[in-house]
Amino acid sequence: MTTNVSKIRDFTPDSYMLFATRMARLFAYGFVSVILALYLSQLGLSEWQIGLLITLTLIGDTVISLWITTNADRIGRKRMLIVGAALMLFAGLFFAFTQDFIFLVIAGTIGVISPSGNEVGPFLALEQAALSQIVPDKRRTQIFAWYNLVGSFSTALGALCGGGLAQILQGNGVTPLNSYRVIVIGYALLGLALGLMFMRLSANVEVPKEKIKPSTPLGFGLHRSRNVVIKLSGLFVLDAFGGALVLQSFVAYWFNKRYGVEPAVLGAIFFGANILAGISALSAVKIASKIGLINTMVFTHVPSNILLILVPLMPTLPLAIIVLLLRFSISQMDVPTRQSYTMAVVEPDERSAAAGVTGIARTLGASIAPTLAGQLMGNAGLLSLPFILAGTIKIIYDLLLYRSFKTIKPPEEKAKA
Repeated sequence: MTTNVSKIRDFTPDSYMLFATRMARLFAYGFVSVILALYLSQLGLSEWQIGLLITLTLIGDTVISLWITTNADRIGRKRMLIVGAALMLFAGLFFAFTQDFIFLVIAGTIGVISPSGNEVGPFLALEQAALSQIVPDKRRTQIFAWYNLVGSFSTALGALCGGGLAQILQGNGVTPLNSYRVIVIGYALLGLALGLMFMRLSANVEVPKEKIKPSTPLGFGLHRSRNVVIKLSGLFVLDAFGGALVLQSFVAYWFNKRYGVEPAVLGAIFFGANILAGISALSAVKIASKIGLINTMVFTHVPSNILLILVPLMPTLPLAIIVLLLRFSISQMDVPTRQSYTMAVVEPDERSAAAGVTGIARTLGASIAPTLAGQLMGNAGLLSLPFILAGTIKIIYDLLLYRSFKTIKPPEEKAKA
């Protein structure tokens, strides 16, 4: 009972609000991701154009997020979070009301829209930094696990609602294009709601000015931890490149092309997948407390990537769904541990920058892959190759990560030693 009370006391009004913004944002990402590739296809874009658009969207997110996250500790985390929400609104409105490829590219590059159902933009980095500041070190991994759990549940619910709403609208005579457009408009409105929620954050989420140290020239807000962050970022590029070959939008597209799966069923599949992903993130806490953050990241990630390779090798739809769900049941154990580890090995006034730089590295890696995946999926004979490439690349990342960081311990693990 004492432990439960202690956990509750670790939460402040800002903690609850950051969890609420995470839930709203990930619901929006799941809501739009399950239909995004189908929507762009209905607009008349080819698979190659869809892949290129997603690539340019992620590159734009990278550039904008780099500036926002590396300056947030000095300008203000709250202000930058509100800017990010405005960019969500902007992207959603433009995607909903233009069919011109060039305008879509401009909107995707400047704005924030998620083709994967996962985090894009500056939000994750700034929220992680804020949470790391307002919760104790000993609770950090646990808080991040719950943070990822509610995010996965929200993505799952968003995917279910997005796919279900499209199916209902089409069943009532709405064209597929207009049914998908309704969902994109809903995404824009959720961006507006997110901005209003960020306005309620207090000054406690900001770094005290007396603790802000000057960064080195071109240091992107980093000083003591610069080398560690650069090394982590290089590895995260590789991992994200592999993951972006099988974005949720692409996997949904693959199921539709390979087996003719309808939007409502796609929503149900990804609802289950994201629920399992959230549970896997939470279960990582106990494992990490016993074997450490790096070991948890690697030892759970390798088998999940083997399962990813097996998905397209399954001979029937039910078996492909089962293997995909098995993969999701262990796929996210590395996420809260990775986030906690990054926050643990940098100085407090470097946290926004460190989370931003490593997050942007992931976005950069992810931005390159969709064009390749789009080209492969446009070829019937290569439709399944992205799964195999993704799993292989991510296993290579796991091995390199273990080799490079197995001896670098976070404070809580040093205390146990």
